Amino acid sequence: MRCFALVLKVVLSLLGSEMTVAQLSCPEVCSCAAGVVDCSKRGLTTASLPSSFPPHTTELHLNDNHLTALPNGLLDSLPALRLAALHGNPWSCDCGILSLRGWLLKQRNNTSIRNVSCSSPAHLRGRLLAYLSEQELLESCRYWLCNLALASQISLFIFITVQVLLLASVILFLRRFELLTREARRTAAESFTAEDEYAMLKDRSL
Repeated sequence: MRCFALVLKVVLSLLGSEMTVAQLSCPEVCSCAAGVVDCSKRGLTTASLPSSFPPHTTELHLNDNHLTALPNGLLDSLPALRLAALHGNPWSCDCGILSLRGWLLKQRNNTSIRNVSCSSPAHLRGRLLAYLSEQELLESCRYWLCNLALASQISLFIFITVQVLLLASVILFLRRFELLTREARRTAAESFTAEDEYAMLKDRSL
């Protein structure tokens, strides 16, 4: 009887340890129970989304938040995941969402595929992410890249212009300083010459 009680105590201790580990690995903003991680309706954005989830997660509910994309490989890092509820988010369908599209294409659950639709850009709004081609997503990034390149060129032009103006100001200052130095030397030389002439005239008068 005592041996049975000891074994029971060890088993309960192990179960308690497992529950503690599971609880610690559950993100604070979510609730976890029996492999189901519920992070729905938490007002999560892509920036505030937890960086990891319990490895034994079988269901992940991220629906009804403000997610525009997921970190690359987030869902692939959950080997036991069978269902991900992703609907009700304003997904931005550009090259930053290619990882999520790849994960959806590997799923056999049509519900997950049908529930992920684009909110932006405007020409892709309402379309299902899984049915978009990779080229369409890459095209959505080209406009952003072109704008970034244009902004970089304008910034570079402004920087070079400022540098040229500063260099011109320094050159003008140095030339002005040189002219003032020459003028001071000439004035000093004329002053010394006048004093010498005055001294000579004074000597002659004596």
